Parts: sequence; structure tokens; C-alpha cells
Amino acid sequence: MNLQQKIMRKQNIFKFFLTLIGLFLVSYVSNFFFFRIDLTAEKRYTLTAAAKNILKNLRSEVYIKIYLDGDDMPVGFKRLRKSLKELLDECKIYSNTHIDFEFINPTSISDKKKRFQLYDYLFRKGIVAVESQEIGEEGKTSQKMVFPGIILIHKGKELGISVLKTDPKYRKDADENINNSIQSLEYELINGIHKISLEKRPQIAFIEGHNECSSYEVADVTNALTEYYDVKRGKINGEVDILNPFSAIIVAAPQTPFQEKDKFVIDQYIMNGGKVLFLVDGAKIDMDSLIEVTSTIALPNSVNLEDLLFKLGARVNPDLIADFQCSPIGLTAMKNEKPQIELFRWIYFPLILSQSSHPVVKYLGLLKTEFISSVDTVGDSPLVKRTVLLTSSQESKADYVPLRIGTDLIHASLDKKLFCSPKPVAVLLEGNFESLYKNRKNLSNNPNYIKKDLSETTKIIVVGDGDMIRNEVSPKSEIFPLGFDKYSQRTFAGNKEFILNAMNYLCDNSGLMTIRCREIKMRLLNKTKMSNEKLTFQLINILIPMFLVIFFGVIMFFVRKMKY
Repeated sequence: MNLQQKIMRKQNIFKFFLTLIGLFLVSYVSNFFFFRIDLTAEKRYTLTAAAKNILKNLRSEVYIKIYLDGDDMPVGFKRLRKSLKELLDECKIYSNTHIDFEFINPTSISDKKKRFQLYDYLFRKGIVAVESQEIGEEGKTSQKMVFPGIILIHKGKELGISVLKTDPKYRKDADENINNSIQSLEYELINGIHKISLEKRPQIAFIEGHNECSSYEVADVTNALTEYYDVKRGKINGEVDILNPFSAIIVAAPQTPFQEKDKFVIDQYIMNGGKVLFLVDGAKIDMDSLIEVTSTIALPNSVNLEDLLFKLGARVNPDLIADFQCSPIGLTAMKNEKPQIELFRWIYFPLILSQSSHPVVKYLGLLKTEFISSVDTVGDSPLVKRTVLLTSSQESKADYVPLRIGTDLIHASLDKKLFCSPKPVAVLLEGNFESLYKNRKNLSNNPNYIKKDLSETTKIIVVGDGDMIRNEVSPKSEIFPLGFDKYSQRTFAGNKEFILNAMNYLCDNSGLMTIRCREIKMRLLNKTKMSNEKLTFQLINILIPMFLVIFFGVIMFFVRKMKY
């Protein structure tokens, strides 16, 4: 070995150890700093600022069990699992290791009794199994049971979350549902973490005193709201400061007129930045009397809120929406000389499916309504932004009251050409509102109260149906889930989702609803093209990498030959 070779050898050894030391230092320093570059167009691998803020404020551990695991899962659910794993890894970093998780395959438990106990536990937590069908390469169809849900555990509390968002237009395991579920993962997970770790909750109130929904009739949604808020009920009694402690109030299906002093209190509550969810019927009709006497008259439902809502920018019209997209009504019919309940289409019970991308109604399931009225936006104030949240279907129309309604409609031949006017049924108003009592007498019981004429920036939601928030109550005071239809025995999840989303949007101080707005584009392969050109793509994937390896190997061979 000559001198030059010895020098080169020493230099190579020195460079080798220098590289090792550099790698060690980089690895050590990286333990103290988190840095990541997300090159995707919609920043799909980057948490939103609101999510990071919630995670950074965690003070104790949240343990997460994910029941979406197994090698035999369908491809779509494997994609969902992969996205959830990536999201949880990101959350763990920003939470300062206050997030920990594990994946569990519930179908892998060999003990049949323990396996079904786990199935029952998941069902009680709101995680329902999905029967997924998958067609193999040989054309054989196989069925897999999948539990697309997670359980969050924090300080002894448990919260179940289903991560599969289902659109009734598609199969539960369809690509569209999987894609929507992946898009909503961040919101569902962060919302659950926020909910279960919340220590001090805002207060909201149901207004009483005007024959609104009773505590029994809103028991189910009240129970759901208590996961976020301290929920109260009470009368206003003209006390102008009585609503000040509340982040938002709910006016749920009033049936008797508001006194001016109560209306003044709500007006001033809004002027001071208060948020309100109005669920007001435009028409009143007694369904029980309709069943008994086969026909009745629908009349305008005047509750003395019309001028206040008009001033805010909305009008609940004295009409009823008739819609071919509707839930059924059950009537007694004689069969084989025995009375039986038969289901018939009832156009005055519209089913509402959201078409909007607004965070309150995005990915919302079907909503069940009863005798719903249309809601118009009015006024031209540039300080108020008006957004339509929900609309009836394309096969609907509005019938103005007074109107005779009879069960003979179920047998009538209806002209579908007349049902072609979709109507807005829920609107959102945001901005600065002018007081109804501007330039009018101060109605406060407190002589020292200074009336405000222009509101702080706030939000109002107006819905043309009080029954949207009302759950069924049996004669034995048994509470049914909100959205439960006693005729079809089906529960429409959209009702509860809408009320929760509406209140979370009105009260949102953590930016949770901005996460719900987020949209991630799914760039999927064309399945038909992949199937027809399968051999071509296989050859490309095999031959091109081999060619590149050989090509660069030859180049390196000649470079080394020329150098040495």
C-alpha cells in the first residue's frame, strides 16, 4: 500500500466517523424539535390551528381504543385505518404525549362469549358493526364484519365515536362514504377529545313560559348537549339581565304569544352578543285530531316573534312544505277482518337531506320533520350575512295556510309537476343586528338599564319546525331517541346532529367548526381502467424500476472506471 492510498484510507475513515457523529447529533437534536414539511395541496397531513390548540391544552392523558383492525378488512376500511393512524400519530406529538392509543381487532377474540360481550359493549357506545361486501379477483364475494369506531377514555369517562359517515344514497362501505369519513376524521377525533376533556362547560338555556317543548320532549337532545354544556331551563319574566350568564339560548316550538317584555329581553340579549336557536312553527295543526277525525284545518301560528325575526333578517312563513321525499304515517286498516297498522306516504312529513357544505350541515344524515314551514331571508343590511342551511327536496312545494288537511291525501293522485319548488327551511344569520326597540320605549324592569340599539357581532339560526328538536314520549313517560319515527320504527340521526352542530357553531370559541369545514380531495384510481389495463400497469411497475437500476448501475460503472 503506497503513501497516497494510506492518506486516502485515513481520509475515508475520518469522513465515516464524522458522518456517524453528524447523524447522532441530528438524531439527538430532533428529539427536542418537531419539524415537518407537508407538500400536499390541501395540507392533508397538517392539523388545523384549532386542533393543535386543543391538543396543546390537554393536561391529562386521553387513551384511545380503535376497533378498526385486521388483515382481512376490506380495502376501503384499510384506507380509513391508515388515515386514522397517521392522524393519531400527529395528535400524539402536539399533545405532548398526552394522547396514547391502540388498535384492536374485535373479531379476533377466540372466546365466543367474550367476543359477543365486546360487540354488545361497542353497540352501547354507539359503534355499530358494518357488513361489508368485497369482490375478490376471482369474482367471489366475501362478507366482513367491521367496527368503524373508537372509544376515548379520560379520567374514568368513556366516549364512543363512530368514524364512518354514511350517506343514504350509497352503501355503507362505498368509496363515497369512506372518503367522507376520511375528510371528517380530524373533526370527529378532536371534537371527541375536546368533549371528554372539557372541565368548565359553557351554559345554555331552553326558554320556558310560552308552551314550548317540555323537558321530556327535549330530553334526548338535552342529554346529548350536556356533553358540551351545562343545560338550564327557565322563564324570562321580563328580567333583562336573566340571560347574561348563557352562551346561547334555545326557543323550542313556542305555542303561545311572547309578551313584549320577554321579547325585549331576548332582543337585548342578542344586542349584547347572545346567540339564539329559534325553532318556530309557521303553522299549527293537531296530528292527533287528524288521525281521529280524518281531516283538520292548519292555521297560522302567531307567537309574537314575527317582528323580531323580521328585524333580525328572517321570516317563518305561514305555510306547510309538501314533499315527495317524506316519512310515512300509520293508519288503521282492516285486513282479514282484523285491524292492522298500514304505512302510507305522508307528504307533510318531509325528510330533509342537506346539500350545503356549511359546517353546521356538512355530511348531515336525513332529518325528520313534521309540518315544517319555509323560512325566507329578508332585509338588506350589509352588516348581516345570510346563509341557507337546509332546503326541502326538488320534489316539494309550499301550501299556505289556512289549509284543510285530510288523510284522503294518501290515496289521492298527486301531480308531481306541481312539486318542483324547493324551499329553504333553516337559515343562519351572522353579523351586527339592529334592535327591534331602536327609537322605542325601554321596557326593562331595571330603571338603570341602558338599552342597546346595535348588537355586537353574533349569530342566529332560525328553523321553520319546532318538531325537529322534539323526541317521542310514550304514555308511560318513556323517552325515545330524537329523530325516532314511531310509524316506520326508524331513527333519523340527522336531527340530533343538526341541533348539536348548530349549538356548537353558535357557541364555538375553540374553532372546532373550522375543522369541520376542512375538505380533503381524494385522488382515487379509476377502477374500470385499472381492471382493463391491469397487465400494462403491472409491466410498467416491474420493468421501469429494473431498467432504472440497470441504467444507473452502468453509469456508475463507467464513472468509477474513469476515476480509478
